[in-house]
Amino acid sequence: MRLINVGDKRAFCELQLRISYAMSDYLPPLTALRAFDAAARHMSFAKAAEELHVTPAALSFQIKSLEEHLGRPLFRRLNRAVELTEAGRALAPGAAEGFAALQAAWQAARRQGNDTSLTVTAGPALTAKWLAPRLYEFARAHPEIDLKFSATLRNMDLERDDVDVAIRFGYGDDEGLYSLPVRKEWLTPVMTPEMAERYATPESLKDAPLIFDDSIAFLQPPSDWPTWFRAVGVNYAPTHGAHFSNADHAIDAAVAGVGVVLGRRAMIIKDLTEGRLVAPFKTAIETRGRFRFLCLPGAENRPQIAAFRDWFMDEIEKTAHISDEFEIIPVEEVPAP
Repeated sequence: MRLINVGDKRAFCELQLRISYAMSDYLPPLTALRAFDAAARHMSFAKAAEELHVTPAALSFQIKSLEEHLGRPLFRRLNRAVELTEAGRALAPGAAEGFAALQAAWQAARRQGNDTSLTVTAGPALTAKWLAPRLYEFARAHPEIDLKFSATLRNMDLERDDVDVAIRFGYGDDEGLYSLPVRKEWLTPVMTPEMAERYATPESLKDAPLIFDDSIAFLQPPSDWPTWFRAVGVNYAPTHGAHFSNADHAIDAAVAGVGVVLGRRAMIIKDLTEGRLVAPFKTAIETRGRFRFLCLPGAENRPQIAAFRDWFMDEIEKTAHISDEFEIIPVEEVPAP
C-alpha cells in the first residue's frame, strides 16, 4: 500500500472519496433495507413502523442510515407525507423482489426439512367432488402427515407460495415443474334416476332442462352440449339453460333434479357409484384437457409428497373400470358442425 503524506490534502481527499465509493458498493444492513421496503410500500413511515413492530423514530433512523450509506436521499419528507426520490424509485422494485425471493427461499428451505407437513392446492370442484370424500383413506394410512388443503384456482408459484403440490386441470404449460399427467377426462350426460325415466334417448334430451358447466368453456375444441349431440348424431346446439361457473355446483344442481348436466368423469364418479346420478347414454366425449399432479423438480421424492402422489394415482385407478362402460370419442374426432 502506498503511503500518503497527510500534508498533501488533495491526495488525502481523493483517498477518502475512493474509500467512500468502495463502502457504498457493499450492501447495507438488512434491517435498513427492510425499513425502506416497508416505507416504500406504504408510503408512510408510521404504517411501515407498525408493520415492523418498531417505533417511527427507530424506522426513520434506519432509513437515514441507508441514505447516508447510499450518499443521497431516498425519500422527500413532506408535510405529513413522504414520496420517493429518483433513487428511491430505482431501489424500491428490487428491494421488494429481493425480500419476496428471500421469503420464498426461506419457506422452501423450511419445507425441505419438514417431512410431516404437506400443503396441497386443487380447484374447489375437484376438492369437493373427488378429493374431500376420499381423504379419510389417506389420513388413515398416513397419520404422521399433517395435510392442509387450499381449494382455489388461483395460479400458484410453488417456489414462493407455501404450497407443496398443485393439482390442476387443462392443457398445462408445466415447464420447470415435475408434472405427472392423470387420465384424460371424458364427459357424458348425467341425471337423477327419476329424470332418466322421462328422457330415454339422446333425441329426447331436446325437451329436457339442460345444465351448462361453464368452467370448461376454455377447452378447444369445445367439449360442450352441441359437441356431444353431434357425437351421437343428433342435430341440436342448445345454449339455453342453467349456467354454472363451478363444476361442482352444476353437478349438485343435477343431483337436486334441476336438469341434465354434461358431467366430467372426476366430478360425477362418486354420485354415479352411489346412485344419486345415472348415465343412461353410453357415449362420452374425451376432452383435450386433463389433470396433472405438479410439484417442484426433485420434491416428488420427499416422503410425504411421494406418499400423496402414490395414493392419488391409486385412487384414480380404483374407478378406472367405469370408463369401460362407455364408447369414448376423442373430441377431435367428433364431426364438425
